[in-house]
Amino acid sequence: MNAIYSLFERWVDPFRKTDDLRPPGTTLRFLWHYAGQAKGPLLLALLASGLLPLVEAGLFYFTGRLVDILNQAPDRSWTTLIARAGPELIFMAVTVLFVRLVVTALGALVENQTIAPGFYNLIRWQANAHVLRQSYAFFQNDFAGRIATKVWQAGQAAGDFILTLIQVIWYMAVYSVTTLMLIGSLDWRLAAIVVVWIIVFGFIGRHYLPVIRRQAEEVSETGSMINGRIIDSYSNIQTIKLNTPDGDEAYLREGFDRFLGALLPFFRSLTGVRMALTALSGLMIVAVAALSIDLWTKGAMTVGEVSFTLGLVLRLNMMLHRLMMQLNGMLRELGLIENSMRLVAAPLGLEDRAGAKPLKVTKGAIKVDHVIFHYGKEGGVLDNISLSIKGGERVGLVGHSGAGKTTLINLILRLFDVEKGRILIDRQDIRDVTQVSLRQAFAVVSQETALLHRSLKDNILIARSDASEEDVLAAARQAEADEFIASLEDFKGRKAFEAFVGERGVKLSGGQRQRIAIARAILKNAPILILDEATSALDSEVEASIQENLHSLMEGKTVIAIAHRLSTIARLDRLVVMDHGRIVEEGTHEELLARGGIYAGLWARQSGGFIGREE
Repeated sequence: MNAIYSLFERWVDPFRKTDDLRPPGTTLRFLWHYAGQAKGPLLLALLASGLLPLVEAGLFYFTGRLVDILNQAPDRSWTTLIARAGPELIFMAVTVLFVRLVVTALGALVENQTIAPGFYNLIRWQANAHVLRQSYAFFQNDFAGRIATKVWQAGQAAGDFILTLIQVIWYMAVYSVTTLMLIGSLDWRLAAIVVVWIIVFGFIGRHYLPVIRRQAEEVSETGSMINGRIIDSYSNIQTIKLNTPDGDEAYLREGFDRFLGALLPFFRSLTGVRMALTALSGLMIVAVAALSIDLWTKGAMTVGEVSFTLGLVLRLNMMLHRLMMQLNGMLRELGLIENSMRLVAAPLGLEDRAGAKPLKVTKGAIKVDHVIFHYGKEGGVLDNISLSIKGGERVGLVGHSGAGKTTLINLILRLFDVEKGRILIDRQDIRDVTQVSLRQAFAVVSQETALLHRSLKDNILIARSDASEEDVLAAARQAEADEFIASLEDFKGRKAFEAFVGERGVKLSGGQRQRIAIARAILKNAPILILDEATSALDSEVEASIQENLHSLMEGKTVIAIAHRLSTIARLDRLVVMDHGRIVEEGTHEELLARGGIYAGLWARQSGGFIGREE
């Protein structure tokens, strides 16, 4: 049996590669984008779901026939029954025992072993792969929790919607047609009642379902909002505890009020449709029963046919109620799909150009050519910046907070696109190369080091997944991180490099997180090194030790370093001073001190810095 399970489980590869990860932005095309990648399993599920109602209706027919066979038998013996209806009884038994089992098993296998694990996760995986390619600004402008919720619910809602369409809507359509044919063969008036029933059911659905669909989408949107707020509070729990007297209750309460404001009208609609359906079904069941009894009194129907008709109609009543509830669920899922689709199908804010080629780093020379960048605003940030850095040159960026240093770094890394001008690396415009190859050319240590909630080893290996354990240990040792790593143990008893660091690395101090980031940069060993306040969280003794290691790491590399502790960059080849989005001074440490400008003023206020500079 396990072999059969495995066969169906391997049918859809959830990690299937596709040339176009971005799904279309309309609902039907969005669904087909994913359903088209699993046509075989979905068609088989459709076939099994179509055969099952035929078997179900057959059971009621068999019940009626069995009543008539027993009622018409001259005596109560197996011999008489087999003589009068042996083949028919055998056919009933085979259908119930084997045909029904095969059809049910086929449907269960394709739904539970193929569609649920394979197809659902194919949607999630591809949606996640597309969202990960989004621009840096995309993630800055939304809650991480809200984005994650929508990516996950895209797979769940789309899979549930398609599966419900097959399991319920298609099943119900086949069952309804079968019921009409079987009942209509007894008397056209019975079929007419069923037709009227279905038509009125349709009118009720037409009235309620559009309202429910709109309300479901609003519930989904407000649900994503409150989920994002909760995750945001949990992610910043220290800030919440230290600064909000009510534990962020007011902000979360306002979100819950909005969620309930959308939820209550939705449930009112659900209650209304249930009451309307119950009233309709009661009227129709009584009408069918009365007509069937009337036909029996006139000899137009047998007892078995009355039993068979009432059984079919009662089953139809249950199915129609289930259908309406499932339609409600489908509309909720449709609301979730459309809500998720707007995020998942959003165009990439920053894409590789058509024909983009991998970056070829020969010297590591960087040229910033008349770059203007205002974050889409009218002015500010960077105004006509030009800067040339030779391959292997070590350059420090200096300036007051807000001068534009980090923004310039982000543009060089192409986390944002320049608004005017261009940036070249070894004479290649960074907009003409692939983003992956561009960022592989850089090792970056930033001031705000956020680690992944994984093991320390995984956090370092993310820079170079093929590195050996010896390489990881050597990088940690060079970053002065090996001693504190050796003493770590997490709440599950994992120790040293296997210990988990908590969300965003909260279980480590700022200095420890920074040393892990430095170890990561050492392991990556990229030709261009960017240090954005790389040692700001370290104490002076550790910083002095790491500075020596960093200087050895800089050998043969192009380096851009940002630091407010000027002593940490005073030995670099050249210092570039920025102020209000412009470059105002350039030169060596000695040249800038002699000039008596902004840099000299900053140096004087730091009294030579915290760490002595080699004279």
